[in-house]
Amino acid sequence: MRIETERLIITKFDLSMAESVHKNSLDEDNRRFVPDEVFETIEDAKETIEFLMGVYESGDGPLVYPVLLMDETNIGYVQLVPIEEGYEVGYHIGKEYTGNGYATEALGAFLQDIMPKKNLDTVYGICVSENLASVKVLEKSGFQKVYEGMGQYQGESRKILKYVLKKA
Repeated sequence: MRIETERLIITKFDLSMAESVHKNSLDEDNRRFVPDEVFETIEDAKETIEFLMGVYESGDGPLVYPVLLMDETNIGYVQLVPIEEGYEVGYHIGKEYTGNGYATEALGAFLQDIMPKKNLDTVYGICVSENLASVKVLEKSGFQKVYEGMGQYQGESRKILKYVLKKA
């Protein structure tokens, strides 16, 4: 996979990205909202990248792709994860790069590519209600809120928002 926008490249992981994945995962928002996506060591990041590279081949598991600037600086990721209802999107942009619209740009380009490839007409976006940056990304990307209330998130009961995007 290789998707290019005006400012970004979305491609497949390789092991050379382990240090940047580790660094991008350590910010306080990642720890607060998706603690299972924090990699305390470069080795932890490398093991996860190896797993994700295997998913590219098998198709069995989360499809996670790094988001790079045009100079190939790794700034985060976008993902499509199987859930009970179908598929959920996810994304993270490292704190150093937030506030520039990169998550919205990456998610839009990713969905435009991945939904037809996976023959999907519906995807979900789920976040904790206090994650206002994630809420903005989903809403700017055309998702509609379908649920607000308590739900399981990262193994805990938390107040969540559930969004849906339907393509005609």
